[in-house]
Amino acid sequence: MKRYFNKLASIITVLFLVSACAAPQHTTETVRQQQTLSQEAPASTLPEFEPVESSILDNGRMWTFEYAPVDYFAETYNFDPDSAWFEHARMSAVRIPGCSGSFVSNMGLVMTNHHCARSSITQIGMEGENTLDNGFYASTLSDERKIEDYYVDQLVEIRDVTDRILSDVDAVPVENRAEARQQAISRVQSEISEEVAEYGDRQVQVVSLFNGGRYSAYIFRRFTDVRMVMAPELQIGYFGGDSDNFTYPRYNLDMTFYRVYVDDEPYQPEFYFPFSETGAEEGDGVFMIGNPGRTTRLNTVSQLAYSGTYDLPFRHSLFTRLIEGLEAYFDYAPESPEAQQLRNTIFGLKNSQKLLSGQIEAHNNEYLMGRKVDNQQKFRDALNESPELRDTYIPIIDRIAEIQEEKAALAPYPYITLGIAPNSIASAAILQRGYFYAMMEQIEDNEQRKSSILNQIQNIQDKPPFLEKQLIISHLNYLADGLGTDHPYLMKITNGQDYETVADNLIENSGFATAEKTDELLESSESASSDPAVAYFKTFGETLFENIERFRELSQEESELQTRLGRGWFAVYGTSIPPDATFSPRIQDGVVNGYEYNGTVAPAYTTFYGMYDRHYSHTGEPEWDLPERWATPSSSLDLSTPVNFVSTNDIIGGNSGSPVVNIDLEVVGLAFDGNVESMGSSTFILDDRSARAVSVDVRGMLESLRNVYNATRIVEELENARN
Repeated sequence: MKRYFNKLASIITVLFLVSACAAPQHTTETVRQQQTLSQEAPASTLPEFEPVESSILDNGRMWTFEYAPVDYFAETYNFDPDSAWFEHARMSAVRIPGCSGSFVSNMGLVMTNHHCARSSITQIGMEGENTLDNGFYASTLSDERKIEDYYVDQLVEIRDVTDRILSDVDAVPVENRAEARQQAISRVQSEISEEVAEYGDRQVQVVSLFNGGRYSAYIFRRFTDVRMVMAPELQIGYFGGDSDNFTYPRYNLDMTFYRVYVDDEPYQPEFYFPFSETGAEEGDGVFMIGNPGRTTRLNTVSQLAYSGTYDLPFRHSLFTRLIEGLEAYFDYAPESPEAQQLRNTIFGLKNSQKLLSGQIEAHNNEYLMGRKVDNQQKFRDALNESPELRDTYIPIIDRIAEIQEEKAALAPYPYITLGIAPNSIASAAILQRGYFYAMMEQIEDNEQRKSSILNQIQNIQDKPPFLEKQLIISHLNYLADGLGTDHPYLMKITNGQDYETVADNLIENSGFATAEKTDELLESSESASSDPAVAYFKTFGETLFENIERFRELSQEESELQTRLGRGWFAVYGTSIPPDATFSPRIQDGVVNGYEYNGTVAPAYTTFYGMYDRHYSHTGEPEWDLPERWATPSSSLDLSTPVNFVSTNDIIGGNSGSPVVNIDLEVVGLAFDGNVESMGSSTFILDDRSARAVSVDVRGMLESLRNVYNATRIVEELENARN
């Protein structure tokens, strides 16, 4: 089972999930309120918004290192960052799987978030240990534990390859450019990989910036000997649980330390961020260096409106159902070998579920969307100043808007099978086999494609029976979320039975219920064609497959148009705005600052005093429990020490684990979250009226290492690195 949960991590990243449920047959309000599958509202109607004055920085402050905003930083923060400053910032920061991190000592010590390291913390536990709940500390170098199949990437070189890509793209007709672009990217990536092969540890990634306006080749040095040094208990790393997630004031010690080794010795980096002794004060400029994952700030208004009306509500429903199903399985088998990994998966899903909820609200917010309307109008006005730009790019904006209406008209079909992919934990194996067989029957005159699908079906692995049942129920509940429980399609599938009975009958009567039965069933195409799992999808008729295919075609066209439009954005604004996030190294500036909320003011900092108040205010509630060593702290622990702080840095998923540094490139914090005001809007707009990044304060980290964990070895290493 562990392989399923490991695979789910990548599925979560792209939000391509189906949900699970063990609960009664009720529909989630998010989908119903948005009428994403409802028959009551015209499917092709998208909301419209009145313009609100926008700013050029609405597109964010996620700056790339190759287009570093030297003058802007100098003017805004009153210092003179030179190329050496930016090199130090870039080389000290690292990228780890799904998150960010940084070197913080000259002995290869790496700092990141506890929530980024949960899988690693679980993995390094020995028999009888519960390292996730109880934490881990290596008191000597020899006690540091190797993390298997893990890596740390350091960006060591950047090359501009724009001309090498676009020369190939522009040499072919428009209809062939998507393929030409992919071929050019692969070719350039391969060529540079050969050039740096002598190093033996380089990874090359060609990154599209400004949605295809520019291209950079990022050359990373990859370290594969990474060892666990210290991780606090889950309960303090995730203090407040899902209830406090995406909120502030906050009291989390969301930190973990790794060490990078080379040739079995601690790596000695030339560049690293020493810990500040005094931290930052309110009003100080600070810089976050990390790998923001994905934003849609260069998307058109029509694309954002479609997402808020259709795409995001569907995905919210999927996450909700999957969480319910996995929790049911966890409750059923809490002592199973994969239970701890499953718990990590559920934490990640709940984080994404809450984020999606905020995104739906933000994508329908009159003020925020009004700013995007104004932003797009200013872009159109600039394009209209040049006949060449006008004739090239205005039709693209208009066609993208038409595509959104066409996609809306196809609903609900494109979403019915969302997340049903071979061997995905997000859907039942029996439904995966049934859907792909039904899809295979739609293919004509392409035996190679049929053979490929058949091979996929035969390689779908079984899931534990109880989990399989919950995932079938989940899909039925997912359909009910959008269609309504009394929809004819759903009524035909269930035949008036409750969902648990439908799931039991499907497992009992389908030849696709197990891999062994599947091999037998596939020997008779007639039997397979009439199998209950195939009939489940045939209920929707051929329209299901026709509309899914049309949706795929429209999405491909939209992707290509957006890439072409990126050149328009760059032609108008150049590097005065940053490109959308691409999970590649960026530097994001901001200021330590509180904000107004709930009729009062959120402080720039929280302290350990507040953590204990939160604990005692929620006595007996598990989310605010404290680990034993924290419940009765040493008298040497200074409770007035800042533990978390907020700043106006631009933050998005992928930035977790980013160092927050001052102008002297000293660590003042460790970014781990955004507040609820940033939760929904940060994907498509920077709104720093009250949106904030939330970080662990360096003073809180040092205080806890000294006086709670007695991690003298780490404290001395950090102090020596500073000196």
